[in-house]
Amino acid sequence: MLSDTLWSLRAGDRCQILDYDEALAEKYRVRLMEFGFHPGEVVTCLHSPSFGAPKVYRVSNTIFSLDDEVATHVRVRLWSPDG
Repeated sequence: MLSDTLWSLRAGDRCQILDYDEALAEKYRVRLMEFGFHPGEVVTCLHSPSFGAPKVYRVSNTIFSLDDEVATHVRVRLWSPDG
């Protein structure tokens, strides 16, 4: 199964975090995990504005905004409660 990135999500999409790609600096990985972006966690894209503006995500009942420089390095798979 091919995975997507957090950045590829559209508003309303839900995903499960798989991992981070090797290009993401360790300091960003650590910070994302401090925010709750752990492998296995379910994330919802709440807002996906145009023109490359940061997207808004919900993880663990908290809302975060991430830009493409970080979100493109978070590998995910689309998620549904049915599996």
